[in-house]
Amino acid sequence: MTPETRARSRGYSPYAGRDFPTRVLFGDTHNHTSNSGDAFMGGNRLTPEQAYRFARGEEVISSTGVPAKLSRPLDFLVIADHAEGLGVITEVYNGNPKFVSDPTLARWNKMMQAGGGEAAAAANELVSAQAQGTLPGPVQDPEIVVPVMQSVWERYTKTADEFNEPGVFTALIGFEWTSVPSGNNLHRVVVYRDGKGLADQALPFSSWQSEDPEKLWEWMDRYEKKTGGRMLAIPHNGNLSNGRMFELVDFDGQPLDRDYAVARSRFEVLQEIIQTKGNSETHPTLSPIDEFAGDMGIAGWDYGNLTLEDEPESAEMRPTMYLRGGLMRGLELEETLGVNPFKFGFVGSTDVHNSLTSIEEDNFFGKLPVQEPSPNRWDHVSKEGFGKTRYSWHYLSAGYVAAWAMENTREAIWDAMQRREVYGTSGTRIMLRFFGGWGFTPADAETRYIADIGYTKGVPMGGDLTAAPTGKAPTFLVAAVKDPLSGNLDRIQIVKGWLGTDGKAQERVYDVVWGDADRRQIGSDGRLAPVGNTVDVAKATWTDSIGDPTLGVVWTDPDFDPSQRAFYYARVIEIPTPRWTAYDAFRFGVEMPPEVPMVHQERAWSSPIWYTP
Repeated sequence: MTPETRARSRGYSPYAGRDFPTRVLFGDTHNHTSNSGDAFMGGNRLTPEQAYRFARGEEVISSTGVPAKLSRPLDFLVIADHAEGLGVITEVYNGNPKFVSDPTLARWNKMMQAGGGEAAAAANELVSAQAQGTLPGPVQDPEIVVPVMQSVWERYTKTADEFNEPGVFTALIGFEWTSVPSGNNLHRVVVYRDGKGLADQALPFSSWQSEDPEKLWEWMDRYEKKTGGRMLAIPHNGNLSNGRMFELVDFDGQPLDRDYAVARSRFEVLQEIIQTKGNSETHPTLSPIDEFAGDMGIAGWDYGNLTLEDEPESAEMRPTMYLRGGLMRGLELEETLGVNPFKFGFVGSTDVHNSLTSIEEDNFFGKLPVQEPSPNRWDHVSKEGFGKTRYSWHYLSAGYVAAWAMENTREAIWDAMQRREVYGTSGTRIMLRFFGGWGFTPADAETRYIADIGYTKGVPMGGDLTAAPTGKAPTFLVAAVKDPLSGNLDRIQIVKGWLGTDGKAQERVYDVVWGDADRRQIGSDGRLAPVGNTVDVAKATWTDSIGDPTLGVVWTDPDFDPSQRAFYYARVIEIPTPRWTAYDAFRFGVEMPPEVPMVHQERAWSSPIWYTP
């Protein structure tokens, strides 16, 4: 129903009674401040207050003394400091005798006082000690740490409430549960719908209490029953899990059952698809026909798990590491369990540990203070293991989450996340709509009433299609508008996964609409001709002389089988633009070796739409 049609049926105003979101909100659901132990050890001295001010668009001074400001404010922020020892490392730094009586903590105190590389090394030791279960006793002693954590948590929730300004800027309360058994990343960011009054009724659950995700979900269930509040968990970095993020057994190695599937599908409706530590969509060995499977955020991150310990990453691990594979495993499990435990939408976020959600390529402040702007930050050694090295240049300047929320409030943004009407980007602010239905027509993509038609004739991203009408294949209405500060659009693709007759999931990527359509076409090899490249690496510039500023189309699945479960999501690719390393090379006058990428193609991923027979 268009606004004009609505006006004729309801009265003069074409917008009266409209009950769907019309404005997309951009934010970050994964920011760490000095309250996180590893962030503080790494030199971060910025508090939640400074993180909020920065996200709102104010100028702040970074931990290394550099003035920092966003090009545009964000609409919302989740500060998700680690629940494990929340605020405790600050006490170690301050020389609290309850902690520095331990020789390891005393040594960490000296390393933090020295700052720079020594402080960063201490932070790495902390992460490794947690992964291997060798943390010093005092930081795990409830009698010592709980009073510290309680005080820090209540101070944080108070600050969040103070900076939460409905309609202007939303400060969602959250924390990170940091399970990392043997270095395998099972981290989750927990996001509250509620304010301080409810959030303070339970101290955040930490992996020191249990590394088992099911125990986290049980705690979340208890919180909701006790307070009447709501929360959800967003896993991240499946790409660093060594196959454990979507494994087909539970934490104890038992086959997944229906109870597990119900709990996971209840609390984990989203996954973080991209952040500074790589791209978790898929891997080129899993998706060899996908030309964009390995071009962004794979190099360096597929060496092994988070800490480069235990064992190297192998091809056998990858089907249960990456998000596309997780969606495919979900189709298979739903067939046997009756519930899909891996039914999730996508967000992008930063995971920065310097409080600064600054991930534009020409304004990248790194993940940690040691990676903040400087001539040689690109070759800083982040981690070594298995004869390989992760450098700072492997890190991505990524990403953001976009939410189609009814208004800029905690409740509306959380509700958009819960219904999966959100999408992830690599840091660009592309505007993306994606609807599925049975009756979209080509003319629907040509109207300025995309949303009216999409909600009237179909379901939005994150939704479900069921029981195909006889003789019908699903139609998808997809439209994207470029970020005015980033590159034109190269193409929109639709990624499909489906359950084959053998019970195994398969995948395919379709190019559905593209820029410069008058000179580009799909070749005999089934691939769309490249858009070209205008980047001048030496000057870190590009032009929008290629690609299109907007793209839209109605696409019908040509290979649809109504008896097969399936999912579909849209992926929008920008034209090539300079990467943060190119800006650093130009600004600091440094030369980097050929293996350091200087050009990339930013992108956005819609949450999927599922089809169930």
